[in-house]
Amino acid sequence: MRFRSRLLMVLLAVVVISQLVTGGVFLRIIYQDALAKGSHNLEVGARLLQQTLNARGSQLRNNVAILTDDFGFKSAVATQDTVSLNSVLANHGNRAGADMVIFANLEGELLASSHHVEGSSMPFPELFEQAQRDGNAVSVVIENGKPFEFVLLPVRASNLIGWVGMGFLIDAELAEEIHALTGLEISFIHQDASGKPTYLVSSHENMQAANMHGRMQEVAEDAYLQRSALSPDDTYVTRAMTLLRNEDHHTYALLQTSRNELLSAYRDLQWQLLGIVALILLLAAALAVWSARRMSRPLMMLAEAARCIGRGERLNSIPVSSQGETGVLAQTLLSMQDDIALREQALLHQSRHDLLTDLPNRSSAQEAITQLIAAERPFTLIRLAINDFRRINDTFGYALGDRVLLTLAQRLDALPTPARRAYRLAGDEFLLIVEFESSDSNWLDSLFHALSQPIDLHESPIRPSLTAGEVNFPHHGVDPHLLLRRADIALGMARRQHRRHQTYQEGQDEQHLRQLTLIRDLQEAVSERQLWMAYQPKVDVRSGKVIQFEALMRWQHPTLGFIPPDEFISLAERSGNIRILSRWMIDSVCAQLHEWQHQGHHLSAAINLSAEDVMDVDLPELLLETLNHYGLEPHQLGLEVTESAVMQDADLAAQSLEQLNQAGLFIAVDDFGTGYSSLAQLKRLPVHELKIDKSFVLNLNTQENDLTIVRSTIELGHNLGLRLVAEGVENQASATLLGQLGCDYLQGYWIAKPMPAYQVVDWLNDFEPLELPFPKPLSEP
Repeated sequence: MRFRSRLLMVLLAVVVISQLVTGGVFLRIIYQDALAKGSHNLEVGARLLQQTLNARGSQLRNNVAILTDDFGFKSAVATQDTVSLNSVLANHGNRAGADMVIFANLEGELLASSHHVEGSSMPFPELFEQAQRDGNAVSVVIENGKPFEFVLLPVRASNLIGWVGMGFLIDAELAEEIHALTGLEISFIHQDASGKPTYLVSSHENMQAANMHGRMQEVAEDAYLQRSALSPDDTYVTRAMTLLRNEDHHTYALLQTSRNELLSAYRDLQWQLLGIVALILLLAAALAVWSARRMSRPLMMLAEAARCIGRGERLNSIPVSSQGETGVLAQTLLSMQDDIALREQALLHQSRHDLLTDLPNRSSAQEAITQLIAAERPFTLIRLAINDFRRINDTFGYALGDRVLLTLAQRLDALPTPARRAYRLAGDEFLLIVEFESSDSNWLDSLFHALSQPIDLHESPIRPSLTAGEVNFPHHGVDPHLLLRRADIALGMARRQHRRHQTYQEGQDEQHLRQLTLIRDLQEAVSERQLWMAYQPKVDVRSGKVIQFEALMRWQHPTLGFIPPDEFISLAERSGNIRILSRWMIDSVCAQLHEWQHQGHHLSAAINLSAEDVMDVDLPELLLETLNHYGLEPHQLGLEVTESAVMQDADLAAQSLEQLNQAGLFIAVDDFGTGYSSLAQLKRLPVHELKIDKSFVLNLNTQENDLTIVRSTIELGHNLGLRLVAEGVENQASATLLGQLGCDYLQGYWIAKPMPAYQVVDWLNDFEPLELPFPKPLSEP
């Protein structure tokens, strides 16, 4: 829902609710006032009725007083002249308009009466007692079920000689008189002790419509006596007065006013008020529509301005009033637009530049290369990497390592023409775009000279060493991604060959793609059963017998064919997949040893461990669990590690190898002589054997230097208590020399090539111990 619609609805709701509440309260007050006015009128009518009754009582009292002072009346009383008494009472009653007159002696015996038998007792004993007590009495009495207002006064002739009474009937005439004076409907009701109405007069023209019998029942239950109230049918507001109430008689006056008459003015006012409210609502609706439109229009314009800013459009102004909150919001949006533009520029710069060196990053490099390719001008990409940058970080710390990167970035950025622009690709790698077709040796010398100047790190100057890979456009490609990849290939080749500079050569990309394929497929090689183990025997020089086999991993790729171990093992180490291969190899070799053992051949095999395996703290537990699983003794499994792997972290390697040694496994150092370790360092390790690298053994019988190295290695190894194994023995002359030099074990093609596991048993059955003029066996170390 739009803001304008919501605002309009809110405004209308406020107006409607306020008008309805105000009108409802006002009508309620008028309604209650009308009812209160009716109640007041009833109270006034009740008082007027009471005053009328009091006035009639006073009139009766005066008339009776005149009668008691009449000489003739007293004479008739004194003479007990009954005829005269009746005549006088009738005359005075007629003159006073009385409906009933009586005369009683002092004992209450009636001597004359208009309604009673002479000689009967006083019909109104309560009134008589009151008169005797107070000297006179005025009250309502019941005669033949009809109410009378009655006065009883004493007759004296110096002394009390009797009692005279006179009364008016409470009838319709009185009701009409009160109705004429007050406008109220009045009814007089009398009930006997049984509750049955015996007398009812009323000013109502239609007493049945007024439901007087229902009212009588309600009055009998004390309704309307304390205060006025609406009748259950909501027809009249009613007030009741008690005229007489004792055990035998109940007489009430019932005053009523019509509810419809009371509320007639209220209804007229109600319709007038509804008309006023409707008019106000119409005016309020028109005003709300106008206000909503006026209030929402600036907001809609501000919202549209915000959308434009969000789309990146530039606004110079927003057409709203500069006053008030909308003006502040408009100014804020314009300021926000400038802030967003500055922030976008900063973010764009950060997304296209390296945070440390502020050189353009890889994305910027790809864009620049794309533009140069589109311009069809020859250029050269030089991809540079810092040699041993990790050692700089480890030695000097990352802060100083960052300083080296920053210094090199500044030097690259300051290179003169033909260098176009420098970029930082990642880590310790940079890219330099040079505007010539290919580099020459002089320019490369000047480049490396400028970049390799010493950098002072805490007064310890270091001279950074760099390696470069080069590609040329258009000779090496016309796609930016292809050129960057081939520059990376050239850089990798330069690093592996330990060269300062390498230009991309045709076919290197295919080699790179082959490596990527092999790395990708290594993870499936185990599950797809593409790997298998070959076994090459090692022979004891003194006994001529096979003492162990070396387990060598082989890979038959489904599309690339046989993959040399040196190729895929190095790729596995570089890609982090070596542990998967190592665990498969351990399980496969132990399973094979178990199978041979089950066939009656208790053989021993040695496996090769990578540097990552040696540093794996879980390796000892894994080896022991696997040996135990296949029921093998620890001495049946030998471990061969390269000296370069051991020397990566000699302390951690020593700890791990010591655990394996304690478990009873024999450990050999493979390819000894090709790394950078020394025998003194190896003495710290729990090593049992040294394997002389085959590069020193292949031409042992023709190369004097190789002979010297092998002789020295054997002598030093024995001095350290180690056994020596010669790899790469391919002829009898080399085997003879090695035996004469005191080498302990021989391994090579002259004895046997690596063979599948299923050929080993047959080969052992056919193998005859070697018989050569070897020296006598030395004592075991």
